[in-house]
Amino acid sequence: MAAKSSLKSTIAVSLNNYLDAGAIVAGASGLTLWQKYLGLTEVHLGWLNFISANCLGAAIGAIIGGFLADKYGRKFIYTYNLLVYMLGVLLVMFSVNFPMLLCGFLFTGISVGIGVPASWTYISESSEVNNRGRNICISQMSWGIGPMIILLFGMFFAPGGYLFNSVETLALAIGGSNLNTDAINVFSSRIVFFSLFIVAFIAWNMQRKLEESSEWKASKEAAKAKGEDTGLLHAIGVLFSNKIAVRTVVFLACIYLTWNLVASVMGFFQPHIYETAGGVTNEQANWMNCIQWAIIVLTTLGVSKFIDNSSHKIIYILGLLFAISAWLIIVTIGVNGPTGLWAFAILWGIEGGMSVQIFYALWGTELFPAKFRAGAQGLMFFIVRGLSAIWGLVFTYIYGENGEGFQIAAYCMIALLLISLVVGVIGSPKTQGKTLDAITKERYGDNV
Repeated sequence: MAAKSSLKSTIAVSLNNYLDAGAIVAGASGLTLWQKYLGLTEVHLGWLNFISANCLGAAIGAIIGGFLADKYGRKFIYTYNLLVYMLGVLLVMFSVNFPMLLCGFLFTGISVGIGVPASWTYISESSEVNNRGRNICISQMSWGIGPMIILLFGMFFAPGGYLFNSVETLALAIGGSNLNTDAINVFSSRIVFFSLFIVAFIAWNMQRKLEESSEWKASKEAAKAKGEDTGLLHAIGVLFSNKIAVRTVVFLACIYLTWNLVASVMGFFQPHIYETAGGVTNEQANWMNCIQWAIIVLTTLGVSKFIDNSSHKIIYILGLLFAISAWLIIVTIGVNGPTGLWAFAILWGIEGGMSVQIFYALWGTELFPAKFRAGAQGLMFFIVRGLSAIWGLVFTYIYGENGEGFQIAAYCMIALLLISLVVGVIGSPKTQGKTLDAITKERYGDNV
């Protein structure tokens, strides 16, 4: 019964991952359409990535949401957060200029960031010892299913897609017969964002009915019984004054940052890269990306079956070896032909199914005590997505207007992935088969 309960709550909370990755990919799949409609430059696209769910927006939200989840509870986040997400999506849907589009991406990104620390924390705290890794993988599957569905919508509604005639009819009915081609085409992206609004509304209704985390409640009650300060500033102070916690933050932030600098660029710019550097159409780029996400989902499903009974270090190493192989193929074969593009898409898809993010989410919830578990994750997410935002701007300059700098960018990606591999192998913890309470006492004693 407990296992079924944890699975049910995991599915409800995992919709946040659907909305996180869905927001990133919805923006990415329609990026060229918005660029033409609003006359945007590559720098404009870099700024959209900079403040989106992919980078700074999520970074700001994470550091706020993490400490709020520790202060007021995980349920507090689920009661209000997705209202902000829906507001951001509505802004994007009705955008008629760049500032409006930028604000929509920002609001959506902030909401995504607020939800992430609470989600991974809640999943881990509500899981049994022998299925904690499985439940984290299920949440990651949602992170893959979201983009896959959004890309399918993007392809069906995109210019030339099976349902584009309906999009054109709707656009002319709303905007009038004087709409130009670019204004009509971008309606396909508006519809895709509307689908995210619907899912967000359903998720909000499910999540606000969840029970509060029993582990969080126990931690709060224990702190009050000892007469400890349970304020927000105190929690931040405890986190930074604990050497074990600080070392853990450095380790996890390092492995996640170096991987995410690569993944964040691919999450937002991949269809755009396929079109400009690979020379394929928008529809072809989205099909390739969709198939890649299907590979990610299937691989994650496979990993979920054995992650709780297998070496985390070996799975971690395999994932990064697939990632590095994908980029090595790019620099040797290139992306100007189908062989290089498909080899990259398949290998990167397998990597995504056993990615660093799975272990970051798992270890990030295991290696911190309940009193600042979500706050620590929020801090790390802030660091990672914030730096990823800066890297996204730098990437646009390295990459160039038409992909002329792609080879240099690829070598940068390989170097980052190698760092994540080495640091992860050295610092990989042994937490399997242990309760969260047991891990906390083993690492911190009875002083937290």
